[in-house]
Amino acid sequence: MSGIIARLPEHVSNQIAAGEVIQRPASVVKELMENAVDAGALVTEVHVLDAGRTSIQVVDNGSGMSPSDAKLCFERHATSKLQTADDLFQLSTKGFRGEALASVASIAHVDLTTRRNEDEVGIHLKCHGSSFVEESPKACAVGSVFQVRNLFYNVPARRNFLKSDAVEFRHIVDEFQRVAFAHPELSFTLTHQGAVIFQLKPGTFRQRVVGILGPKHDERLVPVSEETDVVQVDGFVGKPDSARRTRGEQFLFVNGRFVRHGLLHRAILRAYDGLIAEGQQPLYTLRLKVNPARVDVNIHPTKMEVKFDEEQAIVAILKSAVRRGLGAHNVAPSIDFDVELGLNLTDVRPGTVVSEPQIQIDPSYNPFVAEPARTASQRGVGSSSWGRGSSDWPKPPSRGWKELAGFFEHDEGGAPESTSQEHHASVDMSTSDSGWEVMMWKGKYLVVPTSEGLTVVHARRAQLRILYERHLSMLGSSPRAVVSQRLLMPERLTLSKAEVMALGEVRDSLVAMGLDLRVADETTVELHALPSDMTGLAREAVDAVLESFHEGPWEQEEARSVAWAKSWAQHAAMSGEVQLPASARRQLIADLWACEQPRVDPWGRTIMTHLQDVEENFQ
Repeated sequence: MSGIIARLPEHVSNQIAAGEVIQRPASVVKELMENAVDAGALVTEVHVLDAGRTSIQVVDNGSGMSPSDAKLCFERHATSKLQTADDLFQLSTKGFRGEALASVASIAHVDLTTRRNEDEVGIHLKCHGSSFVEESPKACAVGSVFQVRNLFYNVPARRNFLKSDAVEFRHIVDEFQRVAFAHPELSFTLTHQGAVIFQLKPGTFRQRVVGILGPKHDERLVPVSEETDVVQVDGFVGKPDSARRTRGEQFLFVNGRFVRHGLLHRAILRAYDGLIAEGQQPLYTLRLKVNPARVDVNIHPTKMEVKFDEEQAIVAILKSAVRRGLGAHNVAPSIDFDVELGLNLTDVRPGTVVSEPQIQIDPSYNPFVAEPARTASQRGVGSSSWGRGSSDWPKPPSRGWKELAGFFEHDEGGAPESTSQEHHASVDMSTSDSGWEVMMWKGKYLVVPTSEGLTVVHARRAQLRILYERHLSMLGSSPRAVVSQRLLMPERLTLSKAEVMALGEVRDSLVAMGLDLRVADETTVELHALPSDMTGLAREAVDAVLESFHEGPWEQEEARSVAWAKSWAQHAAMSGEVQLPASARRQLIADLWACEQPRVDPWGRTIMTHLQDVEENFQ
């Protein structure tokens, strides 16, 4: 049988290539902006409607194209960047495969208007699904205007996989920022639905960073500069106090191309060792310049991954450069021996009578008499104070099962019984009737006598389960839902424009869970209320939300809320070894018994284990 193998039609092969190159509207923006930069454009404008579903228009004042080149640019593997295979090892442009425009034209309606400086009249082309439907001369300015309409009109399955307009536009903003970061000497404008989102003028790299991230980031930037035979490094890193638990402000460029590189990212993190807490992510916008012959950018269709010939050397140089930059600008605390020391005395108005300070003496004080134990109320312990405030409680005195019995006998001496008003009716009756008390061991475990024997409860995991269900219950009408704590003064947080936009989109969901925030400006939000369990943790609460924006579920509301509740519970729960007073121990067990899933924490780890037939084992 012959004729089994056949050549694919051109439009089919283009659609297959589009699946790798054009994943969403943001991919179109990236390819067209990079083409404008390669064409020598000094000004590039991007106009988007409906997050790119309806229209993406990119206007540039670059070199333009002749009529023949304008038609040829939509052919697959047609490019002006390469002539021979050796050119692959000397790439200085962003695009080079010649697949982008062919892929876009195969899945959208594309209009192109372009003119060169030496031509009196330009050309206007209309291409639908890889086929030209119109060609005519047109008077226009020097440069090119690409308009991409009805993206994925002939691939409905791909169009159905697009997310909401808000999500797709955020991806467009990401791609716009990356190209704009790499070329501070050029002018870029981004509009959405006719509203100007970014209008960036040519300037220095620092001005471009501030123009994109916001003016409040200016004081947080630390310059980094290093020049060697292997690599040149320049750019900025953030001061340690500006580090956050979420990613999103990390930008790394190699020869003007935005890349993701795990080893280089970890090298930057190691440069911050001892300066930021584990798990935090510093801000950085760094540019690396490497000999094009020693770096391969042709290992991924999106060209966002690179491979270096001297990778280990570049990693070491980058780490050293960042560390040196942090040290050179006195980021670490230091003692200034040249500062003039003196007393800061308050100015006294003429005629004011100044009296001699009096020393207050307690004549009844006797250092040899023990101070009475503080009550639970004096320690600030209430019915719900087994959370973060537990750091003031003493550590448990015993370690090991040998001391457990003695610890139980003397446990109540340090934490006296609370009054009857502090008891809660939700305590299991079998526990109360047994005549036993909820004991604590090693500052981690609660030993609860039940009708079936002894139950050992992991205190932190139990609290994680309680807080997790409380935060989620805010979405419903559960009577156990925690209330929102209003802040006396709104707390202002500086974020990126994309993050502010994202928080504005989910504000209703956040308010339903007790977090009331309002957008103050394009880079600032104001916190007016927090869930009562997150009081004092405003930054952590917002970072938990942004973590799901950058790295976790965002489009699915239920999964998003679950991620927030888990993260908030982690931040609010007790940590380390603590000594809970009797009332807090009883309340924690009572709240655990009332949970829907008291046996496992939100991550599926075991909360409790039962020790049955204790009496029989000692007979």
